[in-house]
Formats: sequence, C-alpha cells, structure tokens
Amino acid sequence: MSSTLLEVTRATHEDVERLERLIVKDLQTEPPTAKDRLHQSHRVRNMIELIMQSTHKLVEIYEDKDNARKDEIAALGGQTGAGTNVFSAFYDRLIEIREYHRRHPAARDVSVNDDYEQLLKEEPQIEFTGEEGFGRYLDLHELFNDYINSKFGEQIEYTAYLDVFSQLHKIPKKMKFTRQYKEYLQKLFDYLVYFFERTEPLQDLERIFSKVTSEFEEQWTNGNIQGWENEAHENGNAPAQHTVIDLDYYSTIEELMEVGPEKLKEALAAIGLKTGGTLKQRAERLFLTKDTPLEKLDRKHFAKVHRGSDQNGAASAPQSNEDAKDIALMEAKVIKLCDLLNETIVRTKENVEKKQALTFEEMEAEREEEVEQAQSESDDDEQQIYNPLKLPMGWDGKPIPYWLYKLHGLGQEFKCEICGNHSYWGRRAYERHFKEWRHQHGMRCLGIPNTKNFNEITSIEEAKQLWERIQERQGLNKWRPDLEEEYEDQEGNIYNKKTYTDLQRQGLI
Repeated sequence: MSSTLLEVTRATHEDVERLERLIVKDLQTEPPTAKDRLHQSHRVRNMIELIMQSTHKLVEIYEDKDNARKDEIAALGGQTGAGTNVFSAFYDRLIEIREYHRRHPAARDVSVNDDYEQLLKEEPQIEFTGEEGFGRYLDLHELFNDYINSKFGEQIEYTAYLDVFSQLHKIPKKMKFTRQYKEYLQKLFDYLVYFFERTEPLQDLERIFSKVTSEFEEQWTNGNIQGWENEAHENGNAPAQHTVIDLDYYSTIEELMEVGPEKLKEALAAIGLKTGGTLKQRAERLFLTKDTPLEKLDRKHFAKVHRGSDQNGAASAPQSNEDAKDIALMEAKVIKLCDLLNETIVRTKENVEKKQALTFEEMEAEREEEVEQAQSESDDDEQQIYNPLKLPMGWDGKPIPYWLYKLHGLGQEFKCEICGNHSYWGRRAYERHFKEWRHQHGMRCLGIPNTKNFNEITSIEEAKQLWERIQERQGLNKWRPDLEEEYEDQEGNIYNKKTYTDLQRQGLI
C-alpha cells in the first residue's frame, strides 16, 4: 500500500507535520546549560533539513513530469487502458492491498510518541578543539602564527591579535595582492564560517552573505569601501604589485633571481615584457619596473604582441580590478562574521587574559573541573530530584537529610533589617552573617563600625542608639591632652598643656 504514489504523498505530508510539531515542542523547553542550548539548536537544524528534503520530494511528485500521479488518480476512478471498469479497478486495488499486508504482516502506524520522539533526546556530535571550550571561545592560534610570520602582519601578542584581526582595512593595499595574504584571508574566512555554522546552526549564512554582497556592490561602485576607496574607478596601467611577484619585497636583482625562471617568466608576461633570456636577464628586466613606470621603459623591453603601454594597461587593468573586488568582497564577509561573533571574540580575549595569570597546574585543574561539572550537569538532567519537603540542597546537589535539617534548625527564620530584611535560615547562618559582606555593607551605610559590640543587633534603630551610647561613654573616658598632658619649665615646675601654653604666650616662662 505504501508503494502507491498517493500513499507516499500522504506519508510525506504526515512526516512534515510531525517534524514541525517536534520543533515547536523542542523550542518550548528552555535549555538549562549552554551545551544543551547548542544541542537543541542542532537538533532543530537537523529536523529543518529533513523537512526541506521531504518538501523537495513533494514538489517533484506534484510536478508529475512522468504523469505517474495522473495515471494513478485515473486508475482510482476506474479509468484503465481497456476503458472504464470500476469493479475491475476496485478488485485490482484490493488484491494489491492484500498482497502488501501479506508481505508485511507486522506493519503498523508509527505514532508521534514512538520513533520521532527520539529526535528530542538526541545529542548531536559537534567537533570542537580544546581551546574552543564547546563553542564559547575562538581558536585563532594557527592564524595568529600565520599573521606574525607574514610580511603584512606585525609582531604582537595573541591578545592584541584578537583586537586587530578583524581590522583588515589597516593592512596596506599593496600587501593584499600577494599570495600570502590571499591564502591567509581565505583560511580566516573558512574558519569563521565553520565556527559560526557549529555555534549558530539556525542562522542562514547564505541570506546574510547575499545581503552583504548587495550592499558591497553599491559601496564598491561609489568607491566607499574602507581601505579600497576609489579602487573601482582606477584605470590605466596595472601597478607592479598586481603582478605575480611583489617587487616591494626585493631590494637587489640577486634576491629576485631566487624566485626561479618560471615565476619570472610569468611575471614578465603579465605586464607585457619580453620573457626570454637567461635567469639574470629576466630578473634585471623585471627589476626595472620596480622604480620605473611601464610607459617610461624602453620599447625594446616589450614583447612584440604588446606594442605600447596603452594595450598592456588595457589588458591588465580589468584583471587587477577584478582581483581587488574579489579580495574586498571576502574582507566584507569576514568583517560581517566578526560582527556576528563579537561577544565570542570578547569572551575569548577575557579567557586568554585569565589563562595568562594561571600556572599550568591551575589550568589543568580548571579544565578537569569543567569536565566534571559538565558530567554532573548531564547526570542531574537525567535524574529528577524528589524533594516534597523542599529541603535545602547539600554539597552533592541533593536534599540534605531531614534529621540534619531539624538539628541545625534550618526551619527557623531570622531577619536582619540592616541587611535589607534579608532572611537567614538556621541559627548558624544567622550568627555567621554578622561577619559577611551584606551585614558589613549595611553597617557602613549607617556610618557605624561593625565591631563585636553590635553582634545580635539586627534593628537599625537599636544599632543607632547603641552607637550613640558608645560615643557618649567614650567622651567621658576620653583622654584630654589640654588638661592631662604635662609640661615642665626651667625651674622644674609642672603645668598642664593649657596652663603652660598661656604662661608662655604672656612671656612669664
């Protein structure tokens, strides 16, 4: 029965509806951890792909290019090749159905709660390196090494690289036509796309890039691309750096000879110069173009097929312009990806700075702790904790025993007005809180020192009254230097500070 085209169509529609309901059911559940959220996104993405596959299958059926659907509908109406025979068509279908069930005696309807429910429990396998922290951080160490060892890069720390790797407009334009930069840019683009697809599977990158391309085309036409201003309007001769070999990196002819004869031949042919001669002659001929424009070179250096600089410029300028446009477009896509991953980049930099302050043993301990925490979270998700009395949780994440709950008096509530009417459960927590930050902050706000005299005081009014009495008592017992500090004159007479100062001012001492 399932072999008929109409049954296949019905079953495919049912599959699509089931998958849509499963997606809604999955998204209604709030994932407790970032790992679960990532698994949920990939599950939904996989189900969306299944829906798309089924939809393409339905489109092919409805287009009916081979008229199979049309013939089957006609057969259901009794339209056969020999003419209209309703009864013969009916019995033919009956025989087909009986034959199907004879061959598949265990066939039954698949419920939504059976096979499809397993899709909600799947944990997709997602590959991440140790540095990526299951999608929380970027791992740009390989690209960082390429950057600092390149001629367009600079010697900086990894943390500084995380700030500048997205600022591609700061790289000089002449460096961007080198093969080294093109390979670096392609590798950076591929990594960011791969990372984004793993961490944001529900995002449509094709739509994002199509929007970037449309905006880029308009800005390129107007010459408003940062770092490529007016590049689209440049014409005439192609600059030397657009050739196969970048002459800015060579200061002598001997250094240029190390490139090899084939590379020199390709570079000479690209700008319309003669390609013959020895290795040294080719290097000398190409080296002339480093400081001398093509239009000022002697005609004897040009190949016969390229008589004049106008023809050479007309041939090379469009090619160089297309190369510049392709590089600029890829840079625009990289910058867009960096904007989308901005939070991840900031989080990566903070993680790197934190690691720099840790020893190797501390980093290993932290990594083991993260693994154990992830395992405990997965175990907790699988087991539902039964806690009808709503007992506090212990160190193992399970409710403490009831006898321990009664022993420590955790059912007794203590409120502290100084702490903002915060509740403390149990005598032990109540006594301990007088030395904790919340109570100390409340005392500082009242302008009262948090000493032992104020233990067991939780009322603001009582604390103020006690502080006033302490100040009064300190005022009576306070040492008064004017009256109690003693001074001796030359004759051995003893005076207090106030009397001694008065006599001294009068000139009597």
